[in-house]
Amino acid sequence: MAENAGMNAIEEKEGAETVARSAALPLAGLRVVEFSHMVMGPTCGMVLADLGAEVIKVEPVDGDRTRHLLGAGAGFFPMFNRNKKSMGLDLRSAPGLAAAIRLAASADVVLQNFKPGVMKKYGLDYRALSRLNPALVYVNHAGFLPGPYEHRTALDEVVQMMGGLAYMTGRSGDPLRAGSSVNDIMGGMFGAIGAMAALMQRQSTGCGQEVDAALFENNVFLVGQHMMQYAVTGQPAAPMPERISAWAVYDVFSVRDGEQIFLAAVSDAQWHSLCQALGFDDLLADPQLASNNDRVRARPRLMPELRARLADREAAELAEIFERHGLPHASIMRPEQLFDDPHLNATGGLAEITLTDGERAGEKVRTTLLPLRLGGQRPGVRMNPPNLGEHTQELLLGLGYAEQEIQAMQQEGAVV
Repeated sequence: MAENAGMNAIEEKEGAETVARSAALPLAGLRVVEFSHMVMGPTCGMVLADLGAEVIKVEPVDGDRTRHLLGAGAGFFPMFNRNKKSMGLDLRSAPGLAAAIRLAASADVVLQNFKPGVMKKYGLDYRALSRLNPALVYVNHAGFLPGPYEHRTALDEVVQMMGGLAYMTGRSGDPLRAGSSVNDIMGGMFGAIGAMAALMQRQSTGCGQEVDAALFENNVFLVGQHMMQYAVTGQPAAPMPERISAWAVYDVFSVRDGEQIFLAAVSDAQWHSLCQALGFDDLLADPQLASNNDRVRARPRLMPELRARLADREAAELAEIFERHGLPHASIMRPEQLFDDPHLNATGGLAEITLTDGERAGEKVRTTLLPLRLGGQRPGVRMNPPNLGEHTQELLLGLGYAEQEIQAMQQEGAVV
């Protein structure tokens, strides 16, 4: 009995601390209803959730498909669905759809990332919901903004190919997608930015509005610097492996034992420091290497010379020298090595969550947090990624459903 009382006291204290942390966050008190799947929409919901909003993820009764993806998709659900509540609804059933509409009408923000027309079919589009709640902010995440392409099926890889990013990442004739879901993630971030801007405007107008974020336009924004390079110079940007660098020393070097390290000197002062630190006085005295632009023009002879001189040096030794002299450098890391990164661990960049699905369900792992601080604190994990339907009953009761009604909906399979 005493032991149980002690455990209850600990749980109550932890719950109170969680509530206090939530109340201190900037979006505390806002309700967000998320109809989404995969990465783009869930990223938007995660950003708003991390910043304190109550985010309710509406899932089909058999669960979000990303709960059970393999390979590159295995991390999608636990990564992008922390700090959320889960409600399992069958939108094809009348009771499930009615609950979804009642829930959405109670929200400050609704976000979705389904194909055009899907939400309208269910009466969950902006026009229908804004009649019930004129203050609603509604965020659409799509492949394309309205226009000639809007009905195309888009994926991150599709827009990377058609938006110039794959061309810039790969070698000529070998387009290569970036190694992360950059457009999905950034598209969700822009959706969150749009939602917060609309919420700010609502404070003065009292009215909500519809916000659109799209993969293709996000990708074009990412390559905008290369488009502007062409506009300014008249010369097309070369793929990154073949680019004309703005700096002479800005590359990956292969050194002793096959290790690799990125080294850079992006100013004349850094070039001076590099040559002094490595004992390259002859290069420092070469008048054809006096300025950065001189060194860029001399790259065809300079880089092979530097590679030969550094080939027998140890990566750790070079890192220590560059660190000591304030020069840019980086080890070539793999994602799994970042769990042991001393900076991430010292600054609280990783936080513990409990997995909910798959063979490792129930195990604790660490995940990455938003790359920002608010008042000196990293917005952290207040809630683990939810089990399917974990909060359905709680939320339905909050919407005014009686327990008998909820039981009947569960028996019918309209909710889980």
